[in-house]
Amino acid sequence: MDTIAAIATPHGSGGMAVIRISGEDAIRRADALFIPMRGKRPAEMDGYTCAYGYIMQNETRLDDVVLTVFRKPHSYTGEDVVEISCHGGCYLAEQVLRTVLCGDVRMAEPGEFTKRAFLHGKLSLTQAEAVADLISASGMGALKCARSLRDGAMFRRISALSEQLLTILSDLAVWADYPDEDIPEVDGEMLTGRLERLLNEMQQLAATYDNGRILREGVATAIVGKPNVGKSTLFNALTGYERSIVTDIAGTTRDVVEEQVRVGDYFLRLSDTAGVHDTDEVIEKIGVERSLTHLQEAQLVLAVFDISRPQEKEDAALLNMLPIGRTICVCNKSDLGTVWKPEGEFADIVCISAKNDDIQGLLSAVDGYIRNIGSVSEESAVIANERQYRCLRDAVNGVQEALDALHSGMAYDAVTVCLDEAENALLQLTGERITDKVVDTVFSRFCVGK
Repeated sequence: MDTIAAIATPHGSGGMAVIRISGEDAIRRADALFIPMRGKRPAEMDGYTCAYGYIMQNETRLDDVVLTVFRKPHSYTGEDVVEISCHGGCYLAEQVLRTVLCGDVRMAEPGEFTKRAFLHGKLSLTQAEAVADLISASGMGALKCARSLRDGAMFRRISALSEQLLTILSDLAVWADYPDEDIPEVDGEMLTGRLERLLNEMQQLAATYDNGRILREGVATAIVGKPNVGKSTLFNALTGYERSIVTDIAGTTRDVVEEQVRVGDYFLRLSDTAGVHDTDEVIEKIGVERSLTHLQEAQLVLAVFDISRPQEKEDAALLNMLPIGRTICVCNKSDLGTVWKPEGEFADIVCISAKNDDIQGLLSAVDGYIRNIGSVSEESAVIANERQYRCLRDAVNGVQEALDALHSGMAYDAVTVCLDEAENALLQLTGERITDKVVDTVFSRFCVGK
């Protein structure tokens, strides 16, 4: 492979910037540019050692730097790697990179350092994907999920499933290929039991996909209620500024207003919806329809009620529409007194005063709800993205088709074909059997320098 280089730190001014070089000519190129203050040049340095000196650009001393050498295969990429830590000005870092780049060293593509780590066997594909998730983690939940993947939890779980499949396939192959030998016939009932247990494990793992999306992307949350119960006031209290217009006029919010909000270690993808009520006004009617759509699609519903006024028919109608298990009933305007409160087996019922910014009870309820549906430990294996989910779904389908073939009395050859497809899907998930196109797609979402 050729030698690549890029700025590995974020673009912008800061205390320092790091220029990373990886490939066969990395150390040779550093040798041509770096003058040590004392001691050895890069070619003479051991791996995992640093030297202080300066970078030369032609005859000009460009910057004082710290240069670190990582010798193959004991580096991030598995190749010789040099990292140059210089002062963090945008122009200065770009000049150092420009000095590094030459005929033998080209600019790295997005994710190319991590791609090389994968190609050199330093990371599995699921671990490599976790690197991007670590970088983009926006909360502790997402960080724990990414760290679990980076530590190989998913690879170990899929490898265990793959091993079970291979054992079944080998039993079928031995019995089919050596019919004259004294080999016990495959027991159809026992085979069915093994496949059913395997299918159940796969389905349980596939069910973690929604869990992983919550940790990475946040919880889709809809604030709903009849007009003038304080939905927009609550929305503004959660976001911390006046994102929605608030007036005493009912129906001020006619469309969905969206914002991302952190609650504890997690994020809400928050939607302030139009008041749910009967109306003949065309624009209001469209807003109400959109509100009902968000109500049905949201992972969490914050149903707001004005408990300082008697219950009205719109309140009763909304209560009948709510998905009980994923709804927190928000009893607003508690500072004005309590006339009534909603009842039911909701996820929670809390009293607040959004106008007075008294929403701590709601924040605690939301945090508890998300922790319940999105909990993940350091050892958890969680499906992290759509590619992994598709591969696992294909594997599930393969095992299900094998069971269907068994139940319908088809020959074991047909069962073997289905299980081969399932095994191939698992190998694609881990990257042990994968196309160049898939690899390029995976690493294209990385930033340059990683």
